[in-house]
Amino acid sequence: MASLTNSLLLWLSLLLLCASTVPVMAQWPGGRSTRFYEFKIQTMRVTKLCNTHEIVTVNNIFPGPVVYAQEDDRIIIEVINQSPYNATIHWHGVRQRLSCWFDGPSYITQCPIQPGQAFTYEFTMFQQKGTFFWHAHVSWLRGTVYGGLVVYPKTGVPYPFKYPYEEHIIILGEYWLQDVVQLEQQVIASGGPPPPANAFIINGHPGPNYNCSGNDVYKIEVVPGKTYLLRLINAGLNMENFFGIANHKLTIVEADAEYTKPFTTTRVMLGPGQTINVLVTADQPIGKYSMAMGPYMSAQGVAFQNISAIAYFQYLGALPNSLSLPAKLPNFNDNLAVKTIMDGLKSLNPVNVPKEIDANLFVTIGLNVQKCGSKTPQKNCQGINNGVMAASMNNISFVKPNISVLEAFYKKIDGFYTDDFPGAPLKFYDFVNGAPNNIPNNTNAANGTRAKVLEYGSRVQIIFQDTGTVTTENHPIHLHGYSFYVIGYGTGNYNPQTENFNLVDPPYMNTIGVPVGGWAAVRFTADNPGVWFMHCHIEIHLSWGLGTVLIVKNGKGELERLPHPPADLPRC
Repeated sequence: MASLTNSLLLWLSLLLLCASTVPVMAQWPGGRSTRFYEFKIQTMRVTKLCNTHEIVTVNNIFPGPVVYAQEDDRIIIEVINQSPYNATIHWHGVRQRLSCWFDGPSYITQCPIQPGQAFTYEFTMFQQKGTFFWHAHVSWLRGTVYGGLVVYPKTGVPYPFKYPYEEHIIILGEYWLQDVVQLEQQVIASGGPPPPANAFIINGHPGPNYNCSGNDVYKIEVVPGKTYLLRLINAGLNMENFFGIANHKLTIVEADAEYTKPFTTTRVMLGPGQTINVLVTADQPIGKYSMAMGPYMSAQGVAFQNISAIAYFQYLGALPNSLSLPAKLPNFNDNLAVKTIMDGLKSLNPVNVPKEIDANLFVTIGLNVQKCGSKTPQKNCQGINNGVMAASMNNISFVKPNISVLEAFYKKIDGFYTDDFPGAPLKFYDFVNGAPNNIPNNTNAANGTRAKVLEYGSRVQIIFQDTGTVTTENHPIHLHGYSFYVIGYGTGNYNPQTENFNLVDPPYMNTIGVPVGGWAAVRFTADNPGVWFMHCHIEIHLSWGLGTVLIVKNGKGELERLPHPPADLPRC
């Protein structure tokens, strides 16, 4: 009798266990294995550049912890906000197949995680591998809240290049001695441009060019003759950067977490939000070589940090106190160096680029100067000609609502956004050279939370056109939820009659540097339903309104519809 009772109890407990694990919605995709992480967002004291102050980071390390996974793994990360600020985490470059709720941009897909609250992010690295990163997506908190996300190929699947002796993550960043959240508030209140960062940093270290930083240096010890894979990530706020290693060649094998044909160069340029994997062989005489990070500034009249951050690529056997050989970086405004790198990026294999187009968008990007409406203009109108700085796409400056656009769309709540973002500018003219720049009188942009709605499965082409309204500039434009084929780019105004597109092996990227005074053309298929932010990854430009939202409607199939929101989705 006792054994029968035990059997019944066991059977009942198994039944209950099954019942409790049956999903209430279709899970896409299942994931091979699950990786669990806990992120505690908290303040920590840091001493750099002769100063000690508090910064916000994750798990009391800076940069934050690396998330490791394999292709098709499910990742579950509980984020506990123990900081004094609102927070979210964006998983940059992760396509979030049917997991838009976990994408992370504040007021786009979720309300922020308030101090003392938590939110669990769940997503699958479906058919994705390579170098990604995560960062805060509220105010300028990503100035310190960031870390690597490395996804390896499935077990038994090799890299398409010789296996490296070691791999290293190299995160480029900017460092302020000021609280970055308060800094943003002050800059926006001033109406003017931001101050330059106090330093560039490599893996959190400024290196010997800066005050009190002779020992605050990152280094890699290398074995002569061995080849190393460096996973380069630009997590900086407002600057694009060159990177190079003295006397060594870099072979690019991946860009934005997609393999490329091997391309060898002496330096690379990464805009904020871009990742590049390079192979470096330790084939020089034994010594200490500088790894340098310096500025690329394509805009006119902008103040920027011009002292390079230095790390060491140090051979085993080199004398510890030996002088490091300096790395030569291009001039800060060397546009040709940037074009040369972009020209070298090609997908590893031929790819399936959409040939027919259902939605053709033409999007101008650039800066504006709004008229001063303040009663204290000296305090609040420090932009050009006593105006207020702004930025826009198709002359509309994006305003974040006070609930998330995704919730408003999903729950059909009116009044928080409109679906009338124009598919082209209201009028065409010489965007690069003939912009109406009688500043600030005729450079005003309209303000609004306007979205562009796309049908599920539509094949989309976007032409991004830089404008010279205030200054031409290279803009790193990032699209959430998708990667896109970069089929063409050039200088001047886009001309459909003369442009040649690469429809065979274009690079597949999630952040494209639209060339200074030029254009870029991208294509993708809108097969991931949800609300997806498209914005410049230079943070001041985003604060000024350089972004918009693409809403991709549900399809008809079971795995073509956005699931219900998670129960613990933060409330506004």
